[in-house]
Amino acid sequence: MTFLIMSGHAATGQTPIERYQKMQRQLAAGWNTWDTRSVLTHVLLPYGAAIDLNLTDADGERVNTFQIGDRSNGAPVMHPGAHTYDGAYTDISLEWKGLKLRVQSAAEGLTNVILVTPLEGNASGGRLTVVPKALWYRNVKAETKENRFLLGLYADEPEIPDMQGVVNGEQISAEGREISVSVDKPVVIAFNADMSVESAKAFIQSHADAFAETNRKKFGEYYDVYNAMQSVLAWDNIYDPTIGRVITPVSRIWNVGWSSNPSMGGFVLFCWDTYLAAMMLATGNRELAYANVFEMTDALTENGFVPNFYAVNNYKSRDRSQPPVGSLAVWNIYQKYKEKWFLELVYDNLLQWNRWWDKNRSIDGLLCWGSSPYEKVTHRWWEYQGVNKTAGGAMESGLDNSHMYDSIAFDRQKHVQKLHDVSLSSLYVMDCNLLAKIADELGKRKDADELRKRSAFYSKNMSKMWDEKSGLYYSRHTGSGKFHLRISPTCFYPMLANVPTQQQAERMVKEHLLNTDEFWGEWVIPSTPRNDPAFEDNDYVRGRIWAPLNFLVYMGLRNYNLPEARKELSEKSKNLLLKSWLKDGYVFENYSSVTGEGDDVVNSDKFYHWGALLGFITLIEEGYF
Repeated sequence: MTFLIMSGHAATGQTPIERYQKMQRQLAAGWNTWDTRSVLTHVLLPYGAAIDLNLTDADGERVNTFQIGDRSNGAPVMHPGAHTYDGAYTDISLEWKGLKLRVQSAAEGLTNVILVTPLEGNASGGRLTVVPKALWYRNVKAETKENRFLLGLYADEPEIPDMQGVVNGEQISAEGREISVSVDKPVVIAFNADMSVESAKAFIQSHADAFAETNRKKFGEYYDVYNAMQSVLAWDNIYDPTIGRVITPVSRIWNVGWSSNPSMGGFVLFCWDTYLAAMMLATGNRELAYANVFEMTDALTENGFVPNFYAVNNYKSRDRSQPPVGSLAVWNIYQKYKEKWFLELVYDNLLQWNRWWDKNRSIDGLLCWGSSPYEKVTHRWWEYQGVNKTAGGAMESGLDNSHMYDSIAFDRQKHVQKLHDVSLSSLYVMDCNLLAKIADELGKRKDADELRKRSAFYSKNMSKMWDEKSGLYYSRHTGSGKFHLRISPTCFYPMLANVPTQQQAERMVKEHLLNTDEFWGEWVIPSTPRNDPAFEDNDYVRGRIWAPLNFLVYMGLRNYNLPEARKELSEKSKNLLLKSWLKDGYVFENYSSVTGEGDDVVNSDKFYHWGALLGFITLIEEGYF
């Protein structure tokens, strides 16, 4: 008897890229907060029909852009709450010029209901302006008449009929193209429905209850942890019309300024940020996980590496990459969904990227961060920053201003820092190991052998980084071979590569990770050890806590029999996330290692999705991923 085993495209009649394109079309549908410009703009895709909410205070000052974490003078202060991935329910509160409002929405099919409720202390005299519009030059008509508005397609595109929205207000602005109503009392904006305030409240509450019930049932006592993670990812999720894709940038604030035409959106994806976000997305949304992995991996440069950043108009960092964690994301997502077509979709680019590191960043058998010169394609300042210099190599590491790279010389002929970096060498071995597993799954034996050969080569050479006296792995200066004695959480990354023995791993944890003079304490893990002078700087990657460092250290611990250390790191990371989430609805880019605050400095984005890795650690530890 012959058994036929069909690959993903053979079974469906579609290639992996065709399956992905279909998935993207399904993602880009329905009501959601798709527009990166403002979280209070509700858009119906694929049509681009939008309901844009503006506010005017009692003095006549008007605001039409609402961004979570906007620190600019006079900007509305937003406090995000729950947000389903599909836009079925959203909840956010704001404060601006004395106005204090809660904005909730619920959507089913073409129906979308928005409820704006004044909160305690709300100033009188404020007005909400509802602006129906067509976004991104889509063929949509938007009209108003009295307290109603119409959104529809022109006659040559009959997919949906003209449908009306209703605002429970009375006054139309002088322009006649928008509806203005007082926010001294609740306001209902209902598209494809006509609801009273009470019926709107009931409709929205039913969606809120369904959201909470589903997640509480699935995550139990870790509901708040999951809710924080899902909310930051869902609020940061957008549709970008320049590429026609649904993506999840690190935050909407970071998207600002990347497009010369703000009306057409704008985005930027950062390499390791996006891969780590995809892992989190996979907990509850397979399609968004796949989408972010593919869009980042598909940004491979002409020279064969996934860039540090990829933005609108194919603008990307062509001198440097970032930590190679793509295979980590892909392998773990595959373990959850077991769909080989997903592996086929991204494998070739991941393999090319793996080979690039070996060819371009390897010096004497170990790897160094670098920055390679190239012919400029734009005149943006960021494109010139740090190219073929130590600073460019530091940005490739993802640790920008880390103390680890202070005064490190740069080899301008080989385009690398003169430092065998323990983090890159470790991550690269991990990448080889995981890509070999992916190659096995796809039946690519020759590739798997090649990858395991490289893994063995670099693993063996990493023995030079171990210091038996101090019980830790160190980076090494390429010229002298001497240890670089300034350390960071990246010195624990060899555990990701399964390089240390169990005994070595135990020493690393006991003598360094759990050492309160270095990395342990109430709030962990500081990016700079507490006994390093740079710890006191409390500036970006100098002394502050970064969730991806916690996460990668945790993932390394999972390779060893170190259950107590894993549990403690999980608990402390969870507590750090919930500290700001439960208070203000924020998930910070980085946190103070002394106070656990994220808002104590201005260069910590208030709503940066990888901050939720602090909670993802706990979800993994407790068996929810």
